[in-house]
Order: sequence, then C-alpha cells, then structure tokens
Amino acid sequence: MDCRLKEFKESAEYILSRCKQQPLIGIILGSGLGRLADVIENPTIIPYHDIPHFKTSTAIGHKGNLIIGQLGGKTIVAMQGRFHYYEGYTMQEVTYPVRVMATMGVRYLMVSNAAGGINPNFRVGDLMMITDHVNLMPNPLIGKNIEEMGPRFPDMTRAYCPKMKEIAIQEAKKLNIDIKEGVYVAGTGPTFETPAEYRFFGMIGGDAVGMSTVPEVIVARHCGIDVFGMSVISNEAHTITDTTVNDGNDVIVAANKAAEKMTLLFTNIIKNL
Repeated sequence: MDCRLKEFKESAEYILSRCKQQPLIGIILGSGLGRLADVIENPTIIPYHDIPHFKTSTAIGHKGNLIIGQLGGKTIVAMQGRFHYYEGYTMQEVTYPVRVMATMGVRYLMVSNAAGGINPNFRVGDLMMITDHVNLMPNPLIGKNIEEMGPRFPDMTRAYCPKMKEIAIQEAKKLNIDIKEGVYVAGTGPTFETPAEYRFFGMIGGDAVGMSTVPEVIVARHCGIDVFGMSVISNEAHTITDTTVNDGNDVIVAANKAAEKMTLLFTNIIKNL
C-alpha cells in the first residue's frame, strides 16, 4: 500500500471524528469568497492547523478553516481558503485536501476563484462557469501514481461535469443571475500577468486567468470526483493601459461583491445533486 494513503486516512479520520457527518460534496472557496461559509448550517469549524498533515493558508482573504455542515439540504465540507503553489507548497501539498476529501467519501467538488477577465465581454463582478482549462502549472500527478485512488493517465476530456454545468445554467435562470462561460488559464503566480501574457492567453483560448484551481481539479478527476468550477471576474485584463495597476486587495473587494450571487447559485446547485 502507498504510504501516502496512511496520511490521507489519518486526516480524514480526524475530521470525521470532529463532526460525525459524512460529507457528499466538497467546496473550495477562493480569494474573497469565504462568505459562503457564513450560510452553512450547523457548522463544525476546524482550523487547518488542527488537522494532521494539513498545511496552513497564507494567501490574502483565505481564513484557513475547514467547515462541515449543511448547505442546500446536503452535508458538505468546505475549505475556507486554499493552498497555492506560489506560497511555496509542492503540488502534492496544494492538492492534499482533495485527496482527504476523496478518502472521506466526497463525490462532488465545487471550486471557486477570483480571476482576471481576458474575454473582452467580461466585466468586474461577472460569474464565469469554467467549461475547460489550460494548465500552465506543474501537473500534480507527476511522480509515483497512487494506484488505489486513480489511473496513471486520467482522462481530462470532460474535466468539468456536464451534469453540474447543466444544473448551474438552469438554476442561474431561475435566480435571474447572469453567468458567463469560459476557459480558465492557470499560471503559477504570484506576479500578475503582463499585457503581453494577457494577449497570449486570449490567443490560446483563455477567457479568464488565475493562480489556482486547476491542480485541485486534476486530482479530483484522478480520484473519480465530479467537478464544477466558477470564477469571479475581479479585474478586466482586456482593458490594461499604461496606468493600470493590479492589486491583490482590489481582487478581494471585487470577489466580495460577487460572493452573494455565487453563494445563491452554489446552494441551488447542491439542492439538485
């Protein structure tokens, strides 16, 4: 047996011992999007530093709590903040929580992030459902495969679950929430992109760009977990001028403004799973 499975099991058993609930759905909340955690019912809050083998989140707007409770009538486990490659963590450390979720029996993963809008039709505060991605980060599956969790060469043809995307479209219409659709480009960060990079990402099919999410999606699919992804457009990368300055705090402000819409949509998607 792979020795990494022992660590996943120890983390999972500790979490389950604190809540006595079996989560069906995992949620990873990105920069400024931790407010969804405020509407989780009967929450059990576990700081990351209490969980065996977990790392701590250092990024702006990431509180570093694992929350288990009820949302949309289902038991969910939510990460109030994620780990990033740019924080100095390995890809295995970045995606460790997803492995633990899989060990706990999670079947669906919902990921969110704040991203720069490359598509000229996107505006700050828009919600973009991720339909596909371009990965410019090291692949988290490099190295010895964990055979007990998934295949050596997992298929990424449908990385984002068609069923969950259809539910999202239907529920967004009911809620009168306008959602865009597009391709998310994942880079390492921590620098914001140059104007030339923004143009290049658009040329290769990108609609939004960020510094997270894709490693977690790859590992979730390796584990057989269905994935839904959503970006909050926090700045308009297509309007870069000589006086434009990208700022991490501005990203948080923009994400916070859109958090209510995303919370409503995520809740309704969960109700229909």
